[in-house]
Amino acid sequence: MDFKHISVLLDETINSLDIKPDGIYIDGTAGGAGHSREIAKRLTTGRLIALDQDPDAVKVATERLSGYNATVIESNFADMKNAVASVGIETVDGILLDLGVSSYQLDNGQRGFSYKYDAPLDMRMSQSGTTAADLVNTLSVDELTKIFRDYGEEKFAYKIANLITKKRDISKIETTTQLADIIASCYPAAARRDGNPARKCFQALRIAVNDELGSLERVLDTAFEMLKTNGVLSIITFHSLEDRIVKQKFKEYCTGCTCPSDFPVCVCGKTPRGVLQFRKPITASEEELSINQRSRSAKLRAIKKL
Repeated sequence: MDFKHISVLLDETINSLDIKPDGIYIDGTAGGAGHSREIAKRLTTGRLIALDQDPDAVKVATERLSGYNATVIESNFADMKNAVASVGIETVDGILLDLGVSSYQLDNGQRGFSYKYDAPLDMRMSQSGTTAADLVNTLSVDELTKIFRDYGEEKFAYKIANLITKKRDISKIETTTQLADIIASCYPAAARRDGNPARKCFQALRIAVNDELGSLERVLDTAFEMLKTNGVLSIITFHSLEDRIVKQKFKEYCTGCTCPSDFPVCVCGKTPRGVLQFRKPITASEEELSINQRSRSAKLRAIKKL
């Protein structure tokens, strides 16, 4: 299996985790094991638990982490607590989440993530459950419009959703090319100069199929609670919606007293639970961008538990 993936913000991410040789770490999105292997290299008596919901990634990560003190588990990171409990772990020194889709998933045409290849309209990271074709062929105009608008920020969302429902009444939409052609036909010629018209809708469908934002929202409190004192949670986002969720949650962890300003003394008793590793998110350098254009939207945020 040719599982190619360039790990984004690799050095910056590893540095943010402040890895201890005897520490216990979780990589919740192992993928091609790029970040995982760099974590494992720095461990002596420590241990790495690498999770991924994609069976292909699990197979590759298992091979690439062979020889290290690492365990690979097939699991969605949203079920992180139960996954690591199965190997006797409750608290850890660091957790990494590298969100979004891997290069392997995009470049493997038969997985149906990309409009660049004619393939079954799939998009399932776990390779199980509801497919993108299922959503496209069953959801209402309003439901599809919401997905395209909210997850893809697609300005022609309603027009595209409406045409999809008309086309599927004639013939079921089963391939990436069929869907991409429908989307393109909804775009005026001038708007097509800003990149492939299908990009935003394909991203939106992928997020919906894999419940990416829901999984992120479910895991954040769990992951933070699993950290030991001075443990670090590092998250790489690729989408403004993901980054907003992470930013707001980290702000909540760093907030202390919430009493009104005119109270003479604090009565709420709240104190900050975490401190940011850096004030602003880290983004890719010009050097990294020249090597990997897919890193252009990546943002790294990290928080240390107090």
